[in-house]
Amino acid sequence: MTQPMTGTAPADPDIMDPGLIADPVGGYGRLREQGPVVRGRAPDGTPAWFVTRQADVRAVLSDPRFVNSARSVPGVDVDSVRDNLIEQIGIPPDLVHYFADSILDTDGADHTRLRKLVSRTFTVRRVTELRPRVEEITAALLDRMAGLPQPVDLVAELAYPLPITVICELVGVAEEDRPAWRRWGSAFVRMEPRTVVPAAREMVDHVREQIARRRAEPTDDLLAALVHVQEEDGDRLGEDELVTMVITLVMAGHETTAHLIGNGALALLTHPDQLELLRRDPDLWPGAIHELMRWCSPVQIARMRYAAEDVELGGVTIRRGEVVQPVLVSSNHDPREYPDPERLDVTRRPAGRGEGHVGFGHGIHYCLGAALARQEGEVALRALVERFPRLALAEDRPEWVPVPGIRRLARLPLRLE
Repeated sequence: MTQPMTGTAPADPDIMDPGLIADPVGGYGRLREQGPVVRGRAPDGTPAWFVTRQADVRAVLSDPRFVNSARSVPGVDVDSVRDNLIEQIGIPPDLVHYFADSILDTDGADHTRLRKLVSRTFTVRRVTELRPRVEEITAALLDRMAGLPQPVDLVAELAYPLPITVICELVGVAEEDRPAWRRWGSAFVRMEPRTVVPAAREMVDHVREQIARRRAEPTDDLLAALVHVQEEDGDRLGEDELVTMVITLVMAGHETTAHLIGNGALALLTHPDQLELLRRDPDLWPGAIHELMRWCSPVQIARMRYAAEDVELGGVTIRRGEVVQPVLVSSNHDPREYPDPERLDVTRRPAGRGEGHVGFGHGIHYCLGAALARQEGEVALRALVERFPRLALAEDRPEWVPVPGIRRLARLPLRLE
């Protein structure tokens, strides 16, 4: 999955560069060794500062002087890269705010307000209580896989169905509607106008319909709880914010986890020595999931930030309003932090406190569903390799979806034995 760091870094790095998309570990690794903060370009062509080393990435993600919304930069009119991208792919103006103003794009008090509304659903205690249900869903999916003609596509049969079932049960999305969410999610990952525009419209309409149903017939799920909050105190959650929150939770709650499972399975099957360690000592699994998030995390690049004031970082001055792009994949392979970083090591443990990687981000925007994603990844991968002790890849060359910032398998055919 990784390649030796040969060659040179691009002179004018661009997130859309096919070379960086095809080999993010090597490409961004070369950029990291060029410097901690390197001038490049955002997806819409806007000049941007690429932050490549772990210490500096953590600094950006935890420093309130770097904000997620261009509107949070005081005193200057900053062009929003996300708004530009949404406009470029043709999202209709009446839908733009549903996708540009989520909890992921807010700062300060607004972010705190929105996060508090849903954070209790994703606490470690609540996630632990969900584990039996996650194990039950996983077992049922593996039973089904065992009866399918071989080879079996892990992405289609386990990696996607597990997390989308879990998050949809939490939020309150009916089983018959879940295939549509997967289709919409795939459209947004690929960002092709012909599919993403109708997906955006269908998604918003669907969520509004579900909200109306909860008002007519309250249920015991997160969507009903959010509808109740909105009705009791509209100052805390506006109508459009409610729609946006549901879209964000469902989309973020399954896409990344699906690719953690897919990427993790490929990593272990191509490193049989590491898989054997896990077979011999299952207590290694929780730490192994962190190592997989470091080594082959689906999220390669964090959401871009904007400097709210002039900031000195990595030997350069980042001016107020300039775009900053924290690069997680180069940070997670930084030799200044990890001995032999290109080696997958399921026994690796962080030197200090915390996770020892930034696969789930860092700071106030640390992934809300990280505990759930880790649990689903652990349950799925452990059950898979225990159920099929001679599990093997059916093809030598993995097929990656060529999208910037995300490491995502199109499929992963396996022989189940």
